[in-house]
Amino acid sequence: MNSVSPILSRAAFERPPSRSDLVAPDCRGLNFWSIDRSVRDLLALNLEPAALAHFTPHLERLGGIAGGRLDELALQADKRTPILHFRDRFGRDEDWVEYHPAYREMERIGFGEFAIHAMSHRPALGWPTPAAPLVKYAFQYLFAQSEFALLCPLSVTDTSAVLIRKYGDDAVKTRFLDRMLSQDMDTLLKGAQFMTEKAGGSDVSGNALTARKVGDHAGGHWELWGDKWFCSCVDHDVVLLLARCEGAPAGNAGLSLFAMPRRLDDGSRNRYRAVRLKDKMGSRSMAAGETIMEGAVAYLLGEPGRGLKQMMDQVSLSRLSHGFRAAGMMRRCLNEALQVARHRSAFGRTVIDHPMARRQLLKLMLPTEQALSVSVAAAMAMTRGDDAALRILTPLVKYRATRDNVAVATGAMEMRGGNGYIEDWSNAKLVRDAHLGLLWEGTSSVNALDIVRRAVGRERAHEALATSLHDDLGRAPIPGQLRSRLAGLVDRATDFADRVARQPEAEASCRRAASGLYHATSAALLASEGARLGAQGGDARRLLLARLVIDHRLGNADPFSLPDHRHEDAMTAALLDDAPVSMERAAELAAG
Repeated sequence: MNSVSPILSRAAFERPPSRSDLVAPDCRGLNFWSIDRSVRDLLALNLEPAALAHFTPHLERLGGIAGGRLDELALQADKRTPILHFRDRFGRDEDWVEYHPAYREMERIGFGEFAIHAMSHRPALGWPTPAAPLVKYAFQYLFAQSEFALLCPLSVTDTSAVLIRKYGDDAVKTRFLDRMLSQDMDTLLKGAQFMTEKAGGSDVSGNALTARKVGDHAGGHWELWGDKWFCSCVDHDVVLLLARCEGAPAGNAGLSLFAMPRRLDDGSRNRYRAVRLKDKMGSRSMAAGETIMEGAVAYLLGEPGRGLKQMMDQVSLSRLSHGFRAAGMMRRCLNEALQVARHRSAFGRTVIDHPMARRQLLKLMLPTEQALSVSVAAAMAMTRGDDAALRILTPLVKYRATRDNVAVATGAMEMRGGNGYIEDWSNAKLVRDAHLGLLWEGTSSVNALDIVRRAVGRERAHEALATSLHDDLGRAPIPGQLRSRLAGLVDRATDFADRVARQPEAEASCRRAASGLYHATSAALLASEGARLGAQGGDARRLLLARLVIDHRLGNADPFSLPDHRHEDAMTAALLDDAPVSMERAAELAAG
């Protein structure tokens, strides 16, 4: 293993003392790649050495931008939200969205400089082939630590290209694909997805947008009539949406997938209008609005009546992106909390030396590390083509990591105190943005039902997940007692989810079953990662995190007992210390 700084190095966070440091500093000016031992370790475990060596300088460069210029731009764009103009100066109905220059500069970083939207489709950043999924998501993870909203257009452009490539005919691919994967901001076609209608979001069975056929099928197109209620990236160039062809049956079976361009082949505007921008709680830099289609030209993707099934390909990819975004945002929150704890004094001691503060930092650290491990596991399942494991890992990380993100963002704001509530700092924006992750691509209940009722009950995906986790536990040099305990927890979690799936009257337990699966999965992954890293002479502290997941997130301690904190205090001290944790020390503490 290469010698790298510890997971939460105190030295990496140090600032020269000055009179201005009476207020605890934030993470502005730090390199978010260099201070993050966890992501570097997991990429080293999972990427091919050549790819790791090639992309590391690019990730380091983005880490520096994320900790500097991107962070500045994100706060500017969050405060100066998009403006919808309904007409041009000649009185024509040319509705258009005006963005602050800070947003346009962030677009150039994400689309133009790093090609986050295109790197899994074509060579980018000097790599000769499309990048592995984990590489793309590592860039998203770093980007999210400063800017959440712009990852919607970056991700949806990427995933829209996937669907057009998979389901579009040759004419549609020729019309859109090359420009959707461009890094030239003047020619780039940015993607969008309009799914929600006024009746609701997750249940699209009542969607009423109507598609009418124009011309013969081979050379014709369709016209769309109706409206969409929540349209992220409302002014983007290629929109994927669901519509009901005239004469199609009611319900999901009548929905078809279409690609709708903002401008027609002759450059004229398509026949739909943005009629309002949403005044959102978070994700404020990105324009989301309402649209009315008045005969808008669109192109059918794939077979009529299979639109929802096709669109779920995009939803699944977006859910995994949300896992990495949540992991990245939690990392930023944890790092912000550490900055305060290491630079602020209270009641005669540095904050980090207070036992309750150390426990609070641990409560921020655990979900942060869990989200990263499960997200990486899902990306690797995608790389291996393990569709069954990916099928359950994706909604698992979307369900639990986005929920944890809200609590971690709130806890980090509390660590900063009153300043965390002030918009000069990143904490308030992180809290606001975190909540949207709960809503996009299905609420918590929708994802829990998908996990338990469909992935477990119908598709038996938990069996593939359990097999994969047992294989990991068997191959990694995990101390025997901890390995046995983890194997048992995996079996108990999958068995409980199976029992809930088999009993329709147990629907209220779906969230509990999904959480149990997530925690058992993350504990097994953390232990395997820590043991593998420790065996290579690296930092084995993820073994301690695995043990703490068992104790804190799967435990059922008596709430009125007075616990002996000495063992947990020893693990916390190791996790907050600069020094790497040896395999021997990690095994000793994890087994205690």
